[in-house]
Amino acid sequence: MQGPAPADRPLPEIPVGDLTEAVKQLRRASVLVVGDAMLDRYVYGRVQRVSPEAPVPVVAVQREVAMPGGAGNVVRNLTALGAAVAFVSVVGDDQAGSDLTGLIGGQPNVEPWLLVQGGRATTTKTRFIAAGQQLLRADHEVAAPIHPRLVDRMVRIAADAVAATTVMVLSDYQKGVLAGDTCQRLIAAARVAGRRVVVDPKGTDYARYAGADLVTPNRAELAQATGLPVDTEEALVAAAASLRDAHGFGAVLVTRSEDGMTLVDAEGARHFPAEAPEVHDVSGAGDTVVAVVAAGLAAGLPVPTAARLSNIAAGIVVGKVGTAVAREGDLLEALTPARGSARKVVSRTGAVEQVERWRRRGWRVGFTNGCFDLLHPGHVHLLAQARGWCDRLVVGLNADSSVRRLKGPERPIQDEAARAAVLASLTTVDLVTVFEEDTPVELIRLLRPEVLVKGADYRVDQVVGGELVQAWGGQVKLAELLPGQSTTATVAKLKG
Repeated sequence: MQGPAPADRPLPEIPVGDLTEAVKQLRRASVLVVGDAMLDRYVYGRVQRVSPEAPVPVVAVQREVAMPGGAGNVVRNLTALGAAVAFVSVVGDDQAGSDLTGLIGGQPNVEPWLLVQGGRATTTKTRFIAAGQQLLRADHEVAAPIHPRLVDRMVRIAADAVAATTVMVLSDYQKGVLAGDTCQRLIAAARVAGRRVVVDPKGTDYARYAGADLVTPNRAELAQATGLPVDTEEALVAAAASLRDAHGFGAVLVTRSEDGMTLVDAEGARHFPAEAPEVHDVSGAGDTVVAVVAAGLAAGLPVPTAARLSNIAAGIVVGKVGTAVAREGDLLEALTPARGSARKVVSRTGAVEQVERWRRRGWRVGFTNGCFDLLHPGHVHLLAQARGWCDRLVVGLNADSSVRRLKGPERPIQDEAARAAVLASLTTVDLVTVFEEDTPVELIRLLRPEVLVKGADYRVDQVVGGELVQAWGGQVKLAELLPGQSTTATVAKLKG
């Protein structure tokens, strides 16, 4: 087998326009994922005292979030891109297994085959977080191989499912689903169907994955698997080439954390510099890489293009909080980023993720809302007060359709894009997100601000969402109003 070209051999760059079109192709992908499913739990709370029983913090739990982890997170990433997914895995006959089955089944475009093994514990990772810091992670798992009869059934199901998909992903977390010769049996089934195989490997025995089209070890895993140095680019390329040649892999994509990625295939070696402007949490970044690469190959993209997109996606998820995903919109935004204050205008999902990043840093998040049609000094005064009561201020902006229902068919004077742009230009506003509903209750429920601000023409008990905010320990603040300032009055003057 031909080894890779020298690491410094120039390879052509991929135009941004081509990458933008490539991102849109990912939604056409159909992928089979087989591997270790887990349940990730996040417990958020406040620490205000030390336990009298032991020198440990007491966490007053405020909320809990559960989501699929491990191979389940690969599925989440694929569905976030719009891909169709078949998922084959094994869970225990416990509450965590039931919860995980429900979460997977709730994903769009997923055909789940989650087999149940009696007496087996579903792998669960519970993280306790307060003031932006992870205090403790508690793992509950059994890493023994699954029952041989389940292996046979799982392989049969996968052999049928692979014919209806384009790429098979093996997501190996060494929890027992892919133990023994299971990987080789699955790869053989993919070969019979003429399908490509992408592997997220674990351990040092890569012979288990022999014949795969692409494997995605990180730098440490590559060193362990080959016993070779990886401290320089030249050494890393040599180690990846050795691994590729030893096991007949089509390509090796090495993830290198802050140094980006390196792809080694029959065409040579290609380095992709890290794309992350800021790292908040590296949880699940490897799942994102394998998902985007697999979706790219399933959509017919060349391997270097799929690798480049996976590198961009990894940069996106490490800038988010928790086990996150990269969506089509995230990738398109990364390729054509907004400039200046326009970066502050985000989708509802983007707002939730940004607020989580702020909260993880221990920042107090405030929220106010309105139509803000023809911004006037009264608006500016209210926003300045609101920003003074928090560390970061989110403004919920009524969409044009909402404004028409609330104020009549002649309003708004300015459309939502213009109103959002004006708000985003203010230094007192940190984020703007548009909502279609008549009230911001659902947005408040999602963002969970510590401070809710409204004008003093309301009473606290009249503020929409006030009861919610107070229920989770937040405050409702009434901002002073400037007399004589009103958009309705301004419009009347213009008409008069």
